[in-house]
Amino acid sequence: MAAPFINGMVNREVSFCRVHSIEAKDKLEKLLLDNRISYFVEWKEYSFITKLFNPKVKNSFVFKINEEDLAKARLLVAGSSDVENGSEETEVAE
Repeated sequence: MAAPFINGMVNREVSFCRVHSIEAKDKLEKLLLDNRISYFVEWKEYSFITKLFNPKVKNSFVFKINEEDLAKARLLVAGSSDVENGSEETEVAE
């Protein structure tokens, strides 16, 4: 059964997880692509001033996927130490 259209637009994109390194981002992208899961990556990059005064700040990549693929994607990343799950804004939606 198809979802009803609201004002001609349906957004079923949900936040899935967050990674903090380019290597982990590339690895997760390849995993999702190999399993035919479409995704969108939000890149949260902090300014030079923020990094200067808080050197512990890391770049952050937030992966968003279609809610229909959520269960499949969770199984794929289960046990991965590169992927943060279950934190504030995104890390694997419940």
